[in-house]
Amino acid sequence: MEPSWDDLRTVLSLVRGASLASAAEELGVNYTTVARRISRAETALDQKLFDRLADGYRPTEAGKTIAEHAARMEDHAHGLMRQLQGQDNTLRGPLTITAPQLLIAHALAPAIDQFCTAYPEIALHVRATNDLLDLNRREADLAIRISRDPGDSLKGLRLTQQHSASFATQAWADRIADDPDTLIDWVVYAAYQDVPRNVDPTFPNHRIRLTFDDMVAIRAAAQAGLGVARMPLFLGRATPGLVQIPVLPPQPYAEIWAVGHPDVWPAAKVTAFRNILVPHFRSIRDKFVAKAA
Repeated sequence: MEPSWDDLRTVLSLVRGASLASAAEELGVNYTTVARRISRAETALDQKLFDRLADGYRPTEAGKTIAEHAARMEDHAHGLMRQLQGQDNTLRGPLTITAPQLLIAHALAPAIDQFCTAYPEIALHVRATNDLLDLNRREADLAIRISRDPGDSLKGLRLTQQHSASFATQAWADRIADDPDTLIDWVVYAAYQDVPRNVDPTFPNHRIRLTFDDMVAIRAAAQAGLGVARMPLFLGRATPGLVQIPVLPPQPYAEIWAVGHPDVWPAAKVTAFRNILVPHFRSIRDKFVAKAA
């Protein structure tokens, strides 16, 4: 008996994730199914493919060899499906896009509504995440990304430039206006952990009060009055309770792009979404850039 493609693909996922839970999440099955498929593959091949350790599954040399071949098979399968998708001229069936949650809430929602109204036979699925989904593996058909490097191997279209600035509650704005020498508390992104560069020297005293690894949390902390936060203009302007303050003048920020795999880019459904997306962003450009830009 030869192992099935499902079993080989499960070996690959387990090598990637090193745990039953990780492989199960990738494959969309439960972990007992993963364990059963691995046992079935080992029986079919009469080979031990993994050492079961306390901290996870470690592939044997045979397991690594199978994973390498399965990865090539998977790449060929994805390539075939991408090419077929790119040749699809129909305006019905599934379409998956991905974008950051806050961008969906404060910029993309009207375009999504317009698209769904115009193309009721397209089943649109929106994956709201900041993660960079793998378009080679067809985790999404089109991605809207905030990035300085949207992906060299992808087809890209810049939707708009962006600026960022400093935002805080009105109470903080009043305190800083009354006393430019006051100690300014900052709420910053954990990857940087420092006061933003190019702060206005008129305001000399700063400290980092809190760090977060998520912009939703940074925004909430600023709304709660815990300090000043740097954020994209579109987000600060749309957030109740926050006002733009002059501590950090508007600065260039990562641009917003629509990106897709070159194979999928010509597909009718992807093109139809782009044809709504581009004029929509053109119409709301003032949300993203400072007036002098």
